[in-house]
Amino acid sequence: MPDVPYRSAVCARSTSRDGHRRADGPHPAGAVDLLPEGEFERKLGLAQKERRPLRVKLGADPSAPDLHLGHVVVLRKLAQFQELGHHVIFLIGDFTGRIGDPTGRSETRQALTREQVQANAETYREQIFKVLDPDKTSVRFNSEWMEKMNGADMVRLCAQFTVARMLERDDFERRMAQGRPIGIHEFMYPLAQAYDSVALSADVEIGGTDQRFNLLVGREIQKAYGQAPQAVLTMPLLEGTDGRQKMSKSLGNAIGITERPEQIYGKLMSISDDLMLRYAELLAGGFGDLASRLEEGAIHPMEAKKALAGDIVGQFHGREAARAARTHFERRIQERTSYQPDEVELEGDAEGGLPLFQVVFRAGFAKSGGEARRLAGQRAIRVDDEVVEDALHRLPAGGEYLVAVGRRRLARVRIRSFPT
Repeated sequence: MPDVPYRSAVCARSTSRDGHRRADGPHPAGAVDLLPEGEFERKLGLAQKERRPLRVKLGADPSAPDLHLGHVVVLRKLAQFQELGHHVIFLIGDFTGRIGDPTGRSETRQALTREQVQANAETYREQIFKVLDPDKTSVRFNSEWMEKMNGADMVRLCAQFTVARMLERDDFERRMAQGRPIGIHEFMYPLAQAYDSVALSADVEIGGTDQRFNLLVGREIQKAYGQAPQAVLTMPLLEGTDGRQKMSKSLGNAIGITERPEQIYGKLMSISDDLMLRYAELLAGGFGDLASRLEEGAIHPMEAKKALAGDIVGQFHGREAARAARTHFERRIQERTSYQPDEVELEGDAEGGLPLFQVVFRAGFAKSGGEARRLAGQRAIRVDDEVVEDALHRLPAGGEYLVAVGRRRLARVRIRSFPT
């Protein structure tokens, strides 16, 4: 294993107010937390002494068929570990995916079927290698060990953690206070995820900051089963195209890495300038001084966004596809209209956003909601240069969208949150 200074090669850190290690500032793939204090250094020192690589784990439940740019943030960190000679384990939660991760949920997540999980899992296996080196990656499925556990095994696992500790988790505590139901099976999720670390003898586990509770439970369960507890490394969550909530397919604000190059490029061109800087920090290389260059006027925001969009498209589809996507964007979006698109601001509904037919109607592109629905069915509506046929497709509040109807009707629509 190469003896490389981890501090400079993987993440710069400083001490936060809570005493934990934190990233020194935004930079590509910058870590947020290394928990607990000093544990990672001890793990690394022992591995170097034993001349073996660290076993670095990332788990992902196949709850949807496509990975998006939010997943790429943690995948890039794993790739850095690979470059330093460590062993990466990408764990597909084909068992835990059938429970459903309750993280951030205000209600019980609908369980997926075995068939849905298996179909999604196969796509994950292909997509991760757009970032990771397949020769340096082990892909595992947690059904390998979880389906072999009998009732006594599950009771033993549950006995290692208390209900009081489980209710310290923010989303559980919030649901209890609001009187919302919590299924007993939801308590099993963090325990099952934790047992994955036991089965894999993980030295380090990586996840988003929203996974902090689950990752720390992994340490407790490893200790209960006689293993040295893993170090925990958390990564920042990437905001979706709305710039407000974390990227999620279910929220309609995600950019999938398997989408067509022109779709990815178009969605990236629709994000705000502030969000562009965030994406540059977490997803792209060579953009470290972008904020200062924009402030100094050394680069126009439009050109900066095009460069960023091209960089990200190129990561997943190649440079030629990135050039073609830029040409497609410029011809279909910029050259099609010699005028500035109308600026339209709409108020979202109480659920946080608006269905597409309402957006088209209220923007003045249709005489009625019924006409807007018909336009969608005729494939006449595009959002960020992508045809949307579903008239009920929701555009989340807080986002900005380029909505086109036909060839000449175009508006930049902003949806503000419903007043509370």
